[in-house]
Amino acid sequence: MVLVEVVIVLVVMVVVVVVVVVVVVVVVVVVMMLVLVVVVVVVVAAVVVVIVVVVVVVVVAAHCSESVVVVVVVVVVVVVVKSHVVVAP
Repeated sequence: MVLVEVVIVLVVMVVVVVVVVVVVVVVVVVVMMLVLVVVVVVVVAAVVVVIVVVVVVVVVAAHCSESVVVVVVVVVVVVVVKSHVVVAP
């Protein structure tokens, strides 16, 4: 009888360990996927901001004098830097 109880305890311990390992692996994978999604969103947002800035500068440069272009570039740079500083943790 003692041997049967020891085997039952060992089986239960193995099952508990396997369940804990599976849960930890699933949680780690989900967290890594969420982090990956956040990184992709941040990279896409940064690329969109750069494209918008380049388009604005090109359009302004095509239609305005150099002094206006300089002012627009400075304003855009200040706005982008301030928005990133405010958003960044």
